Amino acid sequence: MKTPPFDDVVQRLREVLPLAAPLKEEVETVIKGAFQDALARAELVTREEFEVQRALLLRTRARLEELETRLAALEGSGQG
Repeated sequence: MKTPPFDDVVQRLREVLPLAAPLKEEVETVIKGAFQDALARAELVTREEFEVQRALLLRTRARLEELETRLAALEGSGQG
């Protein structure tokens, strides 16, 4: 299972910050909490929700193209 992006950031900070053990854990906790809060406040959608909306958009686009073609044909025949 892939780790969340904020876990990667925390891991990199562990490698970079030369902190004493107790302070290091506190900094990690604060940073991880800040990332989680930021992600919770962000208006993100799941992959499933994204794919549903994508499929809806594709169907709508296809329908629009079909209607544009029919309209052009009607306008071309003088029935518009």
